[in-house]
Amino acid sequence: MIIRKAELKDLESLLHIYNYEIINGTATFDIFPKSIEEWNIWYLSHNTSHHPLYVAELDGQQIGGFVSLSSYRSKEAYKNTVELSLYVSPEYRQHGIATQLMDFIIRLAREESQIHTIVSVITSNNKISIMLHQKFGFQYCGTLREIGFKMGEYLNVDNYQLIVH
Repeated sequence: MIIRKAELKDLESLLHIYNYEIINGTATFDIFPKSIEEWNIWYLSHNTSHHPLYVAELDGQQIGGFVSLSSYRSKEAYKNTVELSLYVSPEYRQHGIATQLMDFIIRLAREESQIHTIVSVITSNNKISIMLHQKFGFQYCGTLREIGFKMGEYLNVDNYQLIVH
């Protein structure tokens, strides 16, 4: 496995991974699958300034997952805070890809002077993601109760942060 900067040629694979989670899971609160046009806009907002997007490439061709740091909020005072997103394709889960992507993106963030804090907003029932964040030193900052409705129920989200500078 290699971790490399995402390229336009990866867009369809990234969309497939994300849309799988929209349809089958609660890691995202998007409900309707994204189109390639919508995903292209998202893609273009990354790998600029301090908003990297990287993929885990397997066997020189398959994309096993991706990680990104995106704008946390649009107000100027938040410019040095980024929101982490990490998704692994269902067929490659439990192979250490998430751990390697997390380690990589945190090291990258620590090298980037424009990043002060990484924030993750995690659905409270996503115990694997919570454990991964705790393993890397993210601190729990509170729960927003019943904030999203998906898969027939109201869901809580837990907020975590890691100060890197």
